[in-house]
Amino acid sequence: MRENRFLRRRPALVAATATALLLVTAAATQTSASAAAAGCQVNYTVSSSWQGGFGANVTITNLGDPVDGWRLTWSYAAGQTITQLWNGSYTQAGAQVTVTNASYNGAIPTNGSASFGFNGAWTGSNPAPTAFSLNGTTCTGGVNPTTGPPPTTPPPTTPPPTTPPPTTPPPATSQPCDIYAAGGTACIAAHSTTRALYAAYNGSLYQVRRSSDNTTRNIGVLSPGGRANAASQDSFCANTTCVITIIFDQSGRGNNLGYQGAGGVGGAVQPAVANKESVTVGGDKVYSLYIPGKSSYWRDGHLTGVPTGAAPEGMYMVTSGTHVNSGCCFDYGNSETTRRADGAGAMDAIYFGTSCWFGGCSGSGPWVQADLEYGLYPGGSSSWNSNQRAFTSKFVTATLKNNGTSRFAIKGSNAQSGSLYTLYDGALPRGYSPMRKQGAIILGSGGDCCIDNTNQSVGTFYEGAMVAGYPSDATENAVQANITAAGYR
Repeated sequence: MRENRFLRRRPALVAATATALLLVTAAATQTSASAAAAGCQVNYTVSSSWQGGFGANVTITNLGDPVDGWRLTWSYAAGQTITQLWNGSYTQAGAQVTVTNASYNGAIPTNGSASFGFNGAWTGSNPAPTAFSLNGTTCTGGVNPTTGPPPTTPPPTTPPPTTPPPTTPPPATSQPCDIYAAGGTACIAAHSTTRALYAAYNGSLYQVRRSSDNTTRNIGVLSPGGRANAASQDSFCANTTCVITIIFDQSGRGNNLGYQGAGGVGGAVQPAVANKESVTVGGDKVYSLYIPGKSSYWRDGHLTGVPTGAAPEGMYMVTSGTHVNSGCCFDYGNSETTRRADGAGAMDAIYFGTSCWFGGCSGSGPWVQADLEYGLYPGGSSSWNSNQRAFTSKFVTATLKNNGTSRFAIKGSNAQSGSLYTLYDGALPRGYSPMRKQGAIILGSGGDCCIDNTNQSVGTFYEGAMVAGYPSDATENAVQANITAAGYR
């Protein structure tokens, strides 16, 4: 982002978000008066949609006797396929889908619920399923009693209220994006050079290129949900220089970040050196994305799930409080697809550094602020926010969430211990409602870098993710708890 003397980028694109809501309730037929009562309700919601793909959340409400272990089945009518699922496991044979519980959510008491989410692929159309079965019982509406004949009163015409997102953290086996999904705000981009951000993720984290022969290697994880395989990088890069060319998106939506330079996604800067800084996570050696200036990463994600226009979104990153400067601007988040300063609200990104745009700053930083384009905002106006504080620890958690029309919040913390501290939670600055986000992703620079100039900012990136929707405080607190438990050292 830039000051008024540096103006940036173009009108926002409005993302198409398709939401399909299907409520199906159920009654099971009893074979005897002593059979258990059975019944269920399914809430199937398409939370986001993009070209060739979609995200969905499913909530099962048990209307009968308690269930210990569940299996939900349905069929797709238009050839949709599931590509990634959290808070459960799935199999799919043609149109038939079966989802079973995870180890921690198999028990559903009477009137209780269990939820899971997934990403899927579609072509042509994406109609919602029309029928579900829970443990072999077709979900149709009523509940049979444990004794006596079925009731003569017809099922209620108004379904029970939808269960709100959980307010307690999921089990410790979850990673940040599992936690966001459990809270109803699924990750649409997840990046890290240090660890998997999903408990089940077993793919590549980033790509390195060595100078000796210009070949590349993808660096994966040691195990599903685990830390980066630094030994693979070390062996590949021995006796030569390696740079990080891609940070892969773990969400399954293809929002991979490429460096903004010749041979990358286009631009005038260079990829970061791959082995500039090593740290440990959970006792395992890993490498950071260490940007000493003149490096930046970018992706146009407006067609692959990144919120646009006034759509709500949230994000976090783990960065360093000891490797910072005042150059514009060490950001992670939503930016312009044009890579130009396109006006107030065209960006929605976390900034971390020592830059103070509007004067009156307390101390020397570094601070967590919001880069909303045409300004780094410490709060809801150009006046310095007295609630701001500096974060100087080796590892820092920074969060930002914005509902797109009226409210945003900034938080920060030591990433090794402690809770999130709320720096600001209130109204958007004047001129920023509604937001006009364009749906690109930036990492390591402001949005108007780096087609025709160089990146002035320095900083370090360990991990981060962006989500669709406005995360709850409970969800963000659970993510912070996961980060501190990860053991950055």
